[in-house]
Amino acid sequence: MHKKLFLLITAILLFSVVTAWAIHETIPAETGVIPPPGPDGGKLWQYITRTMPYASYKTWPGKGKLYPGREPHGALLTTYANELAYRGIRDKKGIPDAGIIVKENYSGDEKLMATTVMYKIDGYNPQGGDYFWAKYAPDGQVLESGKLKGCIDCHGQKKENDYIWTSPVK
Repeated sequence: MHKKLFLLITAILLFSVVTAWAIHETIPAETGVIPPPGPDGGKLWQYITRTMPYASYKTWPGKGKLYPGREPHGALLTTYANELAYRGIRDKKGIPDAGIIVKENYSGDEKLMATTVMYKIDGYNPQGGDYFWAKYAPDGQVLESGKLKGCIDCHGQKKENDYIWTSPVK
């Protein structure tokens, strides 16, 4: 009985130490923000909907919700920026590494059609502004992700503005 109790207490202590270490390693003390995953569409969706929900991000400065959009995104848009991206936009310094921009794409009758994401990963794709691009169905299914030619070709027209169309960020 004592041996089982000893093993149980040891297991709990070990689990607690490992958990504390993992939390310390993944959440920088100065920000309390869990770093985003690498270039993986499924993990990015989990991150922006569960770990650090984009609904808590700030909307794009001066845009608000359901502002007029254009193809290929949709008739109406709501664009969110995580804190890093928001500061880069506000300070006109461009989007920094780990900056995430999430755009909800709606039809004219306000039906969510897709969610698109630009996620800056330093060194990921220098020919595409170092962005990882992703498009999700309304249910979160990854429709496409990675170094998406269509995204790069379109946004590449705004290379001098850090591949951003919405407003000046530099």
